[in-house]
Amino acid sequence: MVKKTPTVDEDRPARPARAKRQKDIEAQPAPAEAEDVLPGDGEEAGELEPSVVVKPVVNAIRILRHLNEMGSPGRAISIARALSINASTCFNILRTLASEQLVQFDPLSKTYTPGIGLTTLVGNFLSERQRIAAVSPLMASLAAKFKVTTCLWRRVSDDRIILIRSIGSPTDVRIEMVEGQRLPMMMGATGRVLASQLDLPQKELRAMFRRLRWQRPLTFEQYWEQVEEASARGFATDDGFYSAGVKSIAVPITDSSGYVAFTLVAIMFRTQLDNDDIEALSSEMAALAQRFANILF
Repeated sequence: MVKKTPTVDEDRPARPARAKRQKDIEAQPAPAEAEDVLPGDGEEAGELEPSVVVKPVVNAIRILRHLNEMGSPGRAISIARALSINASTCFNILRTLASEQLVQFDPLSKTYTPGIGLTTLVGNFLSERQRIAAVSPLMASLAAKFKVTTCLWRRVSDDRIILIRSIGSPTDVRIEMVEGQRLPMMMGATGRVLASQLDLPQKELRAMFRRLRWQRPLTFEQYWEQVEEASARGFATDDGFYSAGVKSIAVPITDSSGYVAFTLVAIMFRTQLDNDDIEALSSEMAALAQRFANILF
């Protein structure tokens, strides 16, 4: 005996009883995961008590705060131990934060630093001081890696720059730079970066150059050759001309229009790094300048 399969009228509205049962099911809150929610799990969404704490979120915030307070790169296992977080949990949180650019992962050193995503989240609400504070851990990381002093210079007028941040290397012997000092626009490695952007007649550029005081003899022709070389390479070098025995490297930090308002500078003793190290340092600085631009502008 063959049973006849009843036809279904798709346009026919659902029976009231069935619709009511479905509505009741949808209204039930999703079960909470015991390992994710601490006090108060089982509460309905929208009616959580203030005491409810989502543990992974708390741990993520603790990790971000810890990295910011460290001021230097940290490995996952060190962070886990410092915060008493399960190592596997800590690694998974860091990996998630890195995917959202809230932390930056260095595959060579296997370390983490605060990422630009933090600044992006609250970018419009940050003051310039807070933006400078946001790039400071990256400057500290660079200083520690290459044992140099890192500086952030800002262009403040048509003929002056000011040092707004300086971070020394964590070594016993290092070069200290005083924040707040001002220099003529064309001085040092930063001057060679900015000189090509002045768009002034060469007669006026020569007049500005004559007012500079160098510790090693330097002609305008030599200086301008170094300016053009800096434009081609993407970074500038001052090899003991500004200060005897000291070498500095500068890279531009540009806004979306190409205007150079800041420079990132590394300062070291003249014979401290060989040519290969200089190339590695300048390459890393250029990459950092891109990240700094996202934070500072």
